[in-house]
Amino acid sequence: MPIADNIAQVQERILAAGRRAGRPANEITLMGVSKTFPAHCIREAYAAGLRVFGENRVAEFAGKAAAVRDLPNAEWHLIGHLQSNKAAKAAQLFDAVDSLDSLRTAERLNAFADSVGKVLSVLVEVNLGGEQSKSGVAIAAEELEQILQGAPRWGHLRIRGLMTVPPYAEDPEGSRPYFRQLRQMRDDLAARALPGIGMEVLSMGMSHDFEVAIEEGASCVRVGTAIFGERVKDE
Repeated sequence: MPIADNIAQVQERILAAGRRAGRPANEITLMGVSKTFPAHCIREAYAAGLRVFGENRVAEFAGKAAAVRDLPNAEWHLIGHLQSNKAAKAAQLFDAVDSLDSLRTAERLNAFADSVGKVLSVLVEVNLGGEQSKSGVAIAAEELEQILQGAPRWGHLRIRGLMTVPPYAEDPEGSRPYFRQLRQMRDDLAARALPGIGMEVLSMGMSHDFEVAIEEGASCVRVGTAIFGERVKDE
């Protein structure tokens, strides 16, 4: 099925999930996860109206950035783990980093964003499932508090919310407790009114569970397979 048709179907599902939750569709951003897909697929999705794209790897996006940089108003988000030694390249390539998970990386990313004259939007990734195979600060970890307390001194990073990838469950309902937990965590942090931090973004939900995420308050859903089709598995 053409990418444009897939996007239309996903948008209909977003609209329906929003109605069930009593939320307007304009509260929810659809991010197309274009990892492993070539630039022409991104361009096809852009032509169908998509404007926000997520990539997992700095090196992969570096190889196709030149072929999509001419797309007006497109946003490029890094959603995969960012190693601190890749912070310089990430600051050059991306508009946002949605997977910040360490104080050291935040410090380096801020410094490199300064050097290229950018202010990067940032989400803190929270590993709610405690899975060792996944990045993200563990819930209630000291590292999370350090990141939050460090925000006021980072003139080139803007923390705008939280992101999570829950443990995979065949039944999308298995993700609901994690989405609910992240929303509560966001609400608690927002109530603290920490300086230099916005908590307006909840990035959660992927192709198999984004409707549940919307019902639990997601403001951004990250959809890859349902838009671009099955991808080649990472080696």
